[in-house]
Amino acid sequence: MNEPMLRDKIEEALHTIFDPEIPVNIYELGLIYKIEMLEDNNVHIYMTLTAPACPAAGEILGEVETKVKAIEGVNGVEVRLTFDPPWDRDMMSDEAKLELGWL
Repeated sequence: MNEPMLRDKIEEALHTIFDPEIPVNIYELGLIYKIEMLEDNNVHIYMTLTAPACPAAGEILGEVETKVKAIEGVNGVEVRLTFDPPWDRDMMSDEAKLELGWL
């Protein structure tokens, strides 16, 4: 599978993961900062959380790793958590803002 197709599959998988406290997927929330495709179809995902003390942090990060690793063609996944820059509502897609009534 070529890189653009694999990236699409990764984005599709990320759209199925939700922050348990907000009824919007983590991709539309703007929690995914970067998807880096490396040699041999290894993937690094740089992401954040809505708050540093998010009680669901382990669950969300684990789900990202599990779902991306399950994609055919992905050999390895590393999820890197960062709070630089800190997340805010402006990072959300317009679709997510509409769904939450923030637009």
